[in-house]
Amino acid sequence: MYTFIKLGGSVITNKSGQEAPDLPLIARLAAEIAAARAARPTLAVVLGHGSGSFGHHYAARYGVHEGLAPGTNYTGFACTAGAALRLNRIVVDALLAADVPALALQPSASLWASGGQIVSWDTAHIAQALAHGLVPVIHGDVAFDRAQGTAIISTEALLAYLTEATDLRPARVILVGEDAVYTADPRSAPMAERVPLITAANLAAVLHGAAGSHAVDVTGGMRSKLALMWRLVQTIPDLEVRLIGPAAGNLAAVLQGDTLDTGTTIRQA
Repeated sequence: MYTFIKLGGSVITNKSGQEAPDLPLIARLAAEIAAARAARPTLAVVLGHGSGSFGHHYAARYGVHEGLAPGTNYTGFACTAGAALRLNRIVVDALLAADVPALALQPSASLWASGGQIVSWDTAHIAQALAHGLVPVIHGDVAFDRAQGTAIISTEALLAYLTEATDLRPARVILVGEDAVYTADPRSAPMAERVPLITAANLAAVLHGAAGSHAVDVTGGMRSKLALMWRLVQTIPDLEVRLIGPAAGNLAAVLQGDTLDTGTTIRQA
């Protein structure tokens, strides 16, 4: 079984800025992945990351996520893809520097969408990379869309497709982003409480209180991400989804199966 990791764009970049990577944090997260792989040599990881202050601003500026009609100027599509690739290069280089055999695989090169949803994606290279002990690195990306011309496909949507439409089914999905899910937005509601566990029993209440993103994000906020993760949990009954913050040691601990009294776990029961 595999472990899917998503590094949030708001974690590895300053999403309020313009192409502003957090280089020390990216390097530390890469080192934690390396440490976990050293401790667990059989750990098979697919890593994805958001575009943060790289891709989202271009996508929003040019309306790539809303669709570009045939015959219109597609420069914004190219600019958005280029920005996503620049961040991907930074992440992959940090992983390689930490002795993680990371391999960049651009989703838009082999993916088609329709109405903003993935309809086909040749993932054979991801499976091949895993078979050779590599860590395939994908990222939120642009896509040619048969219904609306163009679309933006989030990292969560990519991981969901791998989960639901391929044999690369994960045992765990780890989302490194917000510190946890809360009963309300902790930025505006100081009395908000962490939700340590989400199951069918409290899902509706959690979704009702989930906040959106706090910076430019063309892929949806926390509520849409939670709904998608719950769908995956229903698809794979034993799947466990962990939402954790980027504090030092969190990612390494979860990857190694250590107990971590922080974050939020999503599972069926």
